[in-house]
Amino acid sequence: MRAIRLLIVSLFLCALAACSKQSEQTSCYEADLVLHNTTIYTANDQQWKAEAVASLADKIVFVGSNADAKKYMCGSAKILDMKGKTVYAGFTDSHQHIEGVGRRTKTLSLFGIPTLQETVQSIADWAENVPEGEWVLGRGWIEREWTDEERFLNKSDVDGFTANKPLFMPRADGVSALVNSKALELAGITRDTPDPEGGKFERNSDGTPNGYVLANAMNVFRAIIPEETDEYLKDNLLRGLQANAAMGWTQTQDAGMPYRLVDLMKDIHSQGDMLHRVYAAIPVLEAEQMVSRGRETTNDDMFDVRGIKVFIDGTLGSRGAALIENYSDADHNGFMNRITKEDLVPVLHEALRQGIQVQTHVIGDRAVQSLLNWYEEAYEAVPRTEWASEDLRWRMEHAQVIVPEDQQRFVDLKVLPSMQPSHGIGDLNFAGDRLGPDRLAYAYPWQALVDKGLMILAGSDAPVEVGDPRIEFYAAVARKRLDGTSGPGWHPELAVSRETALKMLTIWPAYGAFQENLRGSIEVGKYADFTVFDRDLMTIPEADILSSENLMTIVGGRITYEKLQ
Repeated sequence: MRAIRLLIVSLFLCALAACSKQSEQTSCYEADLVLHNTTIYTANDQQWKAEAVASLADKIVFVGSNADAKKYMCGSAKILDMKGKTVYAGFTDSHQHIEGVGRRTKTLSLFGIPTLQETVQSIADWAENVPEGEWVLGRGWIEREWTDEERFLNKSDVDGFTANKPLFMPRADGVSALVNSKALELAGITRDTPDPEGGKFERNSDGTPNGYVLANAMNVFRAIIPEETDEYLKDNLLRGLQANAAMGWTQTQDAGMPYRLVDLMKDIHSQGDMLHRVYAAIPVLEAEQMVSRGRETTNDDMFDVRGIKVFIDGTLGSRGAALIENYSDADHNGFMNRITKEDLVPVLHEALRQGIQVQTHVIGDRAVQSLLNWYEEAYEAVPRTEWASEDLRWRMEHAQVIVPEDQQRFVDLKVLPSMQPSHGIGDLNFAGDRLGPDRLAYAYPWQALVDKGLMILAGSDAPVEVGDPRIEFYAAVARKRLDGTSGPGWHPELAVSRETALKMLTIWPAYGAFQENLRGSIEVGKYADFTVFDRDLMTIPEADILSSENLMTIVGGRITYEKLQ
């Protein structure tokens, strides 16, 4: 009898174990997408690395080990074995111009041409196919990279083959341009034309404009170029989305998107064609519309319009950046007033009352210092009881030269620096000539700002630069030219760690867009935005960063780019 009882108990326990095992096997946690068998860099300090991640709809539902991920690897989930690949929190370009990125694919691009002579020949070849009377358009020339002559282009370089074709060709920085004699004629610009406020017509010794124009002086030519159709601009936006997704960007923050483009982007969103998220600031010239229309966002957070973009000075390369002391290689200190203080102050006051984020282009130390003063004066002028929020997150875009005492003022005034690492390694080729050795010590001061507790929002400023996250990451951690070399006064101690660089491209830009609770790191409950590379950017040699490849871009759990194998 006892043996029979033991047998019954044994059979019961075996049945129970089998049932339990069967229950474990049939238990399935719902997910649409599972990435596993990889290294995941979450940009979340509480769980910096993981092996697997799962998402349902557009949100993350699991981050953890391969073993624990098995309960999601069932049902109708799409399961991707990521062996040999590395997953990152989705990269964000914190300062870009998406329409310009798309336009660059359709107009003459002068990026990367090594000599002045070849640049001019490229313009001539392009102009040959432009009909008489139509505009010769392009962008991207940059004299600092030429090996024959390092000077600004002027009308004499192009007049010989564009006599009846007006030409407008911005330098890579986008705040200076080459125009030809025909364009000057159509715009009515002569030796007697005064320089506009916040701009300049460079001139020959006899006072005649030489065809190199800076900042607000560009506007008279933009005004006479035939207006593009909505179809043309919409195609540029679509091309920009495609190019960005292919690079691995899951969001770009557009620093100055006019309402015409905003409305076209809303059409693209309604048609389901957005391949990455866009966070936009409206040009200050349309500030009144911003106040009346207010913030605009979509339910899926793919598109968010929340800020105003302001321009103050020019660029260092064109000697337009506003410096406290004169340039080391010129007898002036640049210029400001692309918008005057008198015009800007009311905008700042209204931004405080309406809860509008202000994003301001400043490059030189005088521009940075002046803007900090104006921000502070606005804070004091508008009673706190009238502020829409105490959480302003006002930004300074570029902020390339910051005297040490003003670096601390960023902290005190809670101003966010939005900086482009690629500008640092490009500009350092000539920054020594422009600034001299003393000012180089506080130029592009990335690590100095991080040491003060500031979050740097990293971007590319494409189409001014290529718009490649690999270049931005490499520039931030290496602070060297793309060939691995550097020069005197490059201050390698101002480079940042790879962990910091990753935050500069993920969670910190999310904070800069008020979205740190929605995205920017890989955490349960946040949007499933991932960038997948073929190599581990956190461990490979610096030089290999530039040859790594984006294999997949995932936005809200949807694959928006996949490299064909």
